[in-house]
Amino acid sequence: MKAIVTGGAGFIGSALVKKLIDELKYEVLVIDCLNYASQIDSLDEIRNKALYSFSQSDISDKPKIEDLVKDFQPNYIFNLAAETHVDRSIESPEPFLKTNILGTYSLLETSLVYWRSLNGKDKEIFRFLHVSTDEVFGDLNLEDPPFTEQNSYSPSSPYSATKAGSDHLVRAWFRTYHLPVLITNCSNNFGPYQFYEKLIPHMILRATRGEKLPIYGSGLQVRDWLYVYDHIEAIIKVITNGRIGESYNIGGNAERTNLQVVQEICTILDEVITEKPNNLESFHQLITHVEDRPGHDTRYAIDSSKLNNELFWHPTESFESGLRKTIMWYLNNDLSRTYETKRLGLK
Repeated sequence: MKAIVTGGAGFIGSALVKKLIDELKYEVLVIDCLNYASQIDSLDEIRNKALYSFSQSDISDKPKIEDLVKDFQPNYIFNLAAETHVDRSIESPEPFLKTNILGTYSLLETSLVYWRSLNGKDKEIFRFLHVSTDEVFGDLNLEDPPFTEQNSYSPSSPYSATKAGSDHLVRAWFRTYHLPVLITNCSNNFGPYQFYEKLIPHMILRATRGEKLPIYGSGLQVRDWLYVYDHIEAIIKVITNGRIGESYNIGGNAERTNLQVVQEICTILDEVITEKPNNLESFHQLITHVEDRPGHDTRYAIDSSKLNNELFWHPTESFESGLRKTIMWYLNNDLSRTYETKRLGLK
């Protein structure tokens, strides 16, 4: 089997690529423009493997994407390339429009031409899987049931609006052209190699430096958390066994307020770090509240029943076990913090 993974040098993409190559023995072409959030070193352990190849390319560069797809001849295309950070989308929406909407259009058109050129088994096998977010649904009140695949879209930020737009494009290419597509909408991911602007790694880094841990507003906004390797297992189940044209919600069954997440990080750090910075008694002392950001959604929650019932997927990591593994990975493996790790000392 041969697969293209766009955004394959990113947090979720790199985890998928390593799974495909190391465990499933797929031949994989990674397409990534290597923007600020890409971490090519996350692919170091497979970089010299014969099944791995890489192209530094922008998915909105349609002629380049056409050449790559034509040359590589994939069975599957996983689209994980996206601009994803809400704060950045508020400050500068244009890159989100370019990547999330125009980039998805480029991939869909290229995939359609390629798929139509295939014959027999190759045409029957081909799938295009688009990885999206629960943020396209907007937000929930605290008493509302979790999002299902039937919820209407009601995005709140430029980021989620562009992801909603890309989802609609994918559905349109299925309805109009019958391109064999699938969509997944996941909750908040966490785990190793996540870029520092995201909540969990951001708070780990700041805490170990003895810096304030800023929480927007009350910190009572609720998110459902999903360990990245559970997410990868779900994606693979969807592309191999999911029903063409369908979308599948992927959640971790782990709703937490932002404040609870930061508090749990502090509790674990208190347990594992022997010498705290600035003579702190506890990392909890660093928690501080700052002005809320515009349009901050109250709650996201995912109902994964469709995925559970049809494809027999369930998360294997609890939030607590996944968070502990994530924290220990950052403390022990992140080269940018080797000095802090040695200085603090670990139990």
